[in-house]
Amino acid sequence: MAKQQTDRTTLDLFANEKRPGRPKTNPLPRETQLKINKRNQLKRDRENGLKRVELKVEAELLERLNQLALQQNVSRAELIQSILKQQIDSALVAGQLI
Repeated sequence: MAKQQTDRTTLDLFANEKRPGRPKTNPLPRETQLKINKRNQLKRDRENGLKRVELKVEAELLERLNQLALQQNVSRAELIQSILKQQIDSALVAGQLI
């Protein structure tokens, strides 16, 4: 029985056949790539003078932040940063902070 070019169910017959698709561009596994990318991102942030802040908020508040960020066409991080700056500036004006 000869192999038919349209038969894709018998995979062993097509093991050596080149298939179209995106070629592999990085020899590292995806998990390692993600770790390297994250390390590089943190390094770029440090070089730009950024510090990491982590906080936990209620799900409803997070959704409201997401909606407001979407309305203002900014990222959630940029929105939170602007809110913090506004609050600190208003506290300074009110004389609440030294």
